[in-house]
Amino acid sequence: MATNGGGAGGLNGGGDGDASAPPPLHVVMFPWLAFGHLIPFLELAKRLAARGHAVVTFLSTPRNVSRMAPLPPELSAYIRIVSLQLPVVDGLPDGAESTADVPPEKVELLKKAFDGLAAPFATFLADACADGDREGAGGGGPDPFSRKPDWVVVDFANGWVPPIADQHQVPCANFSIFSAAGLAFFGPKAAHDAYPRTEPEDFMSPPPWIPPPSTLAFRRHEAVWIAAPYRPNASGLSDAGRVWQVQQRCEVTIYRSCPEVEGQLCHLLEGLYNKPVVPAGLLLPSDDGDDGAGADDLIRWLDDQPARSVVYVALGTEAPLTATNVRELALGLELADARFLWALRRQSGGGDAGELLPEGYEERVAGRGVVETGWVPQVRVLAHAAVGAFLTHCGWGSTVESLRFGLPLVMLPFITDQGLIARAMADRGLGVEVARDDDGSFGRDGVAAAVRRVMAEEGGKVFAHNARELQVALGDGARQGRYVDELAKRLRRRSLS
Repeated sequence: MATNGGGAGGLNGGGDGDASAPPPLHVVMFPWLAFGHLIPFLELAKRLAARGHAVVTFLSTPRNVSRMAPLPPELSAYIRIVSLQLPVVDGLPDGAESTADVPPEKVELLKKAFDGLAAPFATFLADACADGDREGAGGGGPDPFSRKPDWVVVDFANGWVPPIADQHQVPCANFSIFSAAGLAFFGPKAAHDAYPRTEPEDFMSPPPWIPPPSTLAFRRHEAVWIAAPYRPNASGLSDAGRVWQVQQRCEVTIYRSCPEVEGQLCHLLEGLYNKPVVPAGLLLPSDDGDDGAGADDLIRWLDDQPARSVVYVALGTEAPLTATNVRELALGLELADARFLWALRRQSGGGDAGELLPEGYEERVAGRGVVETGWVPQVRVLAHAAVGAFLTHCGWGSTVESLRFGLPLVMLPFITDQGLIARAMADRGLGVEVARDDDGSFGRDGVAAAVRRVMAEEGGKVFAHNARELQVALGDGARQGRYVDELAKRLRRRSLS
């Protein structure tokens, strides 16, 4: 076990310098081993610390810790990072500590390795609680990390945490990094028991607990993928079982959204889950950290383009893109005759992404299209005045980043709740999906048609208007901060009872 960070002298529970305010909560946060989870967990930790509500002990594994962006200097004393050594599992590649390190078929083994962190976590928590007991018995030290943890905030995969925390009378909260649409559609175990869903067809219509009218459902090719997590995998548990295990043992569910974006779905959740379900806001990162080599060249290229003329294309690092997908997307962008900047990133376990492009492609689109296979500073790109739309896989983090800058969406969802997010955003008039066949395949004509609808046709003005209206609502930083304040009040209420 390794740690960094230090004491947080002067931090108080109200963030206003009031010496009579209660001490900050000590919150332990333990995300799943994927950067799509690590980043929002760390962002929540930063918000709680920056607003004076908590000091945070953040748990992960050594390699993941080494790849995380440095903490802002003003928060480094209030957030400490603790590394737990991931055990070796047969079949898992050496050094694999996140989903970015393994192909999709190996993620089940990563979950098995993750389960092996139960014993190191138990040791960590026992030590932390013993330190807190000594502090409460008269140690009186100035280090707030020496206090017994007030809460452990866990992800979907570590259902073994709540039983360990119960032994030390530390309550647990579940932080879902997914949208309100995902939480509402999948529902708690009680809803599943009342209306069992096991086959793909069961996920192709809205569940009965979501009031009509609603388009919240999966397409056939998505439903086949979604049904699989309800079956046990190589880790010995189904993903759905992991989710239910965590939800049933946690007193509070926290989720990354707000009513400004998802409206009635947010208001549905507490009654559905029969427990506090608290929005944390969108937890939008302030910047990309280190832009990396080549970022300035990309920004200079954008500087030379007309306002709102460029489609930014990024499908994340874990979308299961095939060579055919890349080729049809490339040819569709060419056919649409729009300017574009494409972050074509290496897929998990894959090779050089640039080799998948059609022969002579970059020469043909030179001047109006850039394909970047290295690092792209996504926040800086989305914020640039030349960018007029975002062609996205509809991962929740990417989607809310785009809405923050008032960009309409061209949507190409692949896995998890991305299809639900695409339906919800289409219902809000924020963009269109690329047309797909029942098997999930798509072609260049569908890509070109969707890009034109958002960028070039008269209807695109409506999408842009709706996106800018939502940008105004999300630009209220004070309102987003209040979601974190209200969450802290909920957590403090339990810790003082």
